[in-house]
Parts: sequence; structure tokens; C-alpha cells
Amino acid sequence: MVLDLNKCIGCQTCTIACKTNWTDEPGREYMYWNNVETKPGQGYPRGWEDVGDGWASEDRTERSPGEIPSIEGYGRHWEFNHEEVLLEGSDEHIAPAEDPEWGVNWEEDEGAGQYPNSYYFYLPRLCNHCTHPSCVEACPRQAVYKRSEDGIVLVDQERCRGYRHCVEGCPYHKIYFNMEEKTAEKCIFCYPRIEGNGPDGEQHAPACADSCVTMLRYVGRLDDPTGPIHKLVEEWEVALPLHAEYHTDPNVFYVPPMSPGQHTEEGETVDADRIPPTYLEELFGPDVHDALDTLERERERVRVGEDSELMEILTTNDRENQYQMEVFADD
Repeated sequence: MVLDLNKCIGCQTCTIACKTNWTDEPGREYMYWNNVETKPGQGYPRGWEDVGDGWASEDRTERSPGEIPSIEGYGRHWEFNHEEVLLEGSDEHIAPAEDPEWGVNWEEDEGAGQYPNSYYFYLPRLCNHCTHPSCVEACPRQAVYKRSEDGIVLVDQERCRGYRHCVEGCPYHKIYFNMEEKTAEKCIFCYPRIEGNGPDGEQHAPACADSCVTMLRYVGRLDDPTGPIHKLVEEWEVALPLHAEYHTDPNVFYVPPMSPGQHTEEGETVDADRIPPTYLEELFGPDVHDALDTLERERERVRVGEDSELMEILTTNDRENQYQMEVFADD
């Protein structure tokens, strides 16, 4: 999957689509297999980028131990006074019954910087279905495994014994523990949808992609030379992995956000990016600078009336081309 961050408006439609499809049962209340974070920010779970995990080195001979987030780090699910306000006619506004201190999207739209150059952007996150997933290596029961036919990482819940080594081992903290079922659970890349096992018998993109109002996600195979994933990652090199230094080789890639220029308080333009390039490098590595240069160059080509294959890919509204489900047909 490739996600173009220049299109994300933070509407959380993808989050709700995933939540209603997969995590609306007991023990999953705090789970968001897909979430959209405001960056810069601590994210979900809180501070997930600061607690280690992944592989200690590029040769992947040793894992870097991490931490299991607390339920407070994820944010407890709260009971609201819906009944009193909506059914009993209370004059109070809808609010949690308790005083919350943290939760998913707690920092939504906050960002960083100071007026007039404050900034933020949205970062949708799901399981990266890594080529070298450290969660798989962490599980002593081999309950977490990678499907040979397409690389999707799944949990065999019959084998899982709830040790939570996989939760500790995922550097992106995208594997969860169901406290009711006592098993690990995670994003399954909506494999029933891409296999055509839905109610209509048709193949569909994962729910997070299919529901996206700005069509910012691309789905296909990285090794399909005609598809958008290969072109964006391998040919144009504008789609980059998140935190490649974890050495898991993620299979979810991001087109980095382009930045408006800075301004003085008098409104004069300053030749400096509002989103610090150093911060984008922390997320996407040193190649982010070349990726942004390529995006700006190709956007300028279109601006002066020239053709650009890259801009055509990034602005398509053809779902069949954007979600190439036929490449999964033989799995």
C-alpha cells in the first residue's frame, strides 16, 4: 500500500471503516488497527516512536527489546452520557462520564511551530505487513506468521497463548492484545475483501482504502511493474517507508507531505519550508529530500502545461487503476 500524505484531510473515515469492520467486539474497544495521527505529536499509542523495538541492526540477527504500552497509553474507552442527553432530555452537552487524560487523536490538529508558521500534517497508520516482521520473530508459538502467497502478516489465534511478545516486538505498535479473548489481534489487510469473499463475491480494496474520500491510498503488488505501487516506490522513488531504521522493511509506503513556505508576521514570504525537512527525515529517512524535489519538479511540469506520469498517478480518480485487485486473483 502507498499513502499520499498530501491528500489526507484527517477526516478519520478510514479509521471508522476499519473500526466498524473489525474491532467492534468485546476486548477490542481500545483497538484502532487503522488510525490517523496528527504529526508532530505523540501518536497512538502515546510515544510509540520512543520505546525501541524492531531489529537492532540491518543484519537482523538481534531484536531490539521494546515495551508493552499501558492501556493509559492507548487511551481507555469512555462511557458517554448519550442516554441522558439524547433520550432523557438533559440540558448537558455530550461528554465522557469520567475525566479523560489521554486517548486516540488526543492531539488532533495541534502540531508544532509558532504563529505565523505553525504546522501539522496527518499520518494514517496501519500494520506495515513487513518483509522482515519482528513480531513474527518474537512469537515463541509461531502464532504470528507471514502468508507466503502475498506477504500479509496474520495471527493464528488457535496457537496464540497471549504471551504478548509480539506486542512488545512490533516497533510500530500495530499488534494488540484482546483482554477478553486473551489473544493477539491485528490488521489483516482485509484479506477476505481482496480475495473476493465478501457478500457480493467481488474483490475489493481494504476498507481503509475503499472508504477514503480523497483516494489517497494505492493498493497492489510491489513487484508488478505496471502497477502504481512499483512505479511510486521503485521507479519514481517518491514513496518511502516509515522509520526504515527499524529494519523490518515495511510494505506500506508514504508519499511525504509537501510544505508551504514560511511567512513573517507582516505576511512576507520566507524561503524556508514550514515543515522542517529535518523532521520529515526523522520519519522517512534521508531519501525524503530527493522525493520532495521530484514531487516539486513534476508538479512544476504540469503547472507549465507539460505531461507528468507521476502527477497522473497521484491525481487519478480511476479506482481500477488505483486499487489493482486483479493481481491478487490467483492467491
